[in-house]
Amino acid sequence: MSSVELTEYLNTHGQLVQALEGLSDEQLKWKAEPASWSVTEVLSHLADHSIVVSFRIRDILADTKVQLPAFNQDAWVSGQHSNQGNAADSLELFRSLLHYNSLLLGRLSAGDWEKSGINFKGETVRIADIVRSFTAHVQTHLAQIERIKRGAQAVLSAQQAAL
Repeated sequence: MSSVELTEYLNTHGQLVQALEGLSDEQLKWKAEPASWSVTEVLSHLADHSIVVSFRIRDILADTKVQLPAFNQDAWVSGQHSNQGNAADSLELFRSLLHYNSLLLGRLSAGDWEKSGINFKGETVRIADIVRSFTAHVQTHLAQIERIKRGAQAVLSAQQAAL
């Protein structure tokens, strides 16, 4: 794992903070339709994903040889009533796990980065792959947040214009 990739991993929190700048609580909780996610729900999912990734990395380092866990992201978000939560709380958990994991990742040897486990698809994944995938996953959700923001802004502008 290169220092550039680790920096990109660590920068994900700042990117999320920047994406949320100026959003009202109404915008954070706005949903295009009942089955879609709000920005608050996206952040809750990213916090959940951080928990799962943290476990996967530690399980590989512990050399347990069991299949790495999957999780049903939609069920987790809806089961937690995530849209009733606070976006700032999810963002803080995300930041805390990112920091704690970065301390662990900073202690790993080159050999540790190559340690692997079997994901839920039956594929071999290395710790380096997990970190890269996590960073890419956040980028996907940053794009989703931008789409939600544009949708919310269009609807809220139309509502204000109708008044």
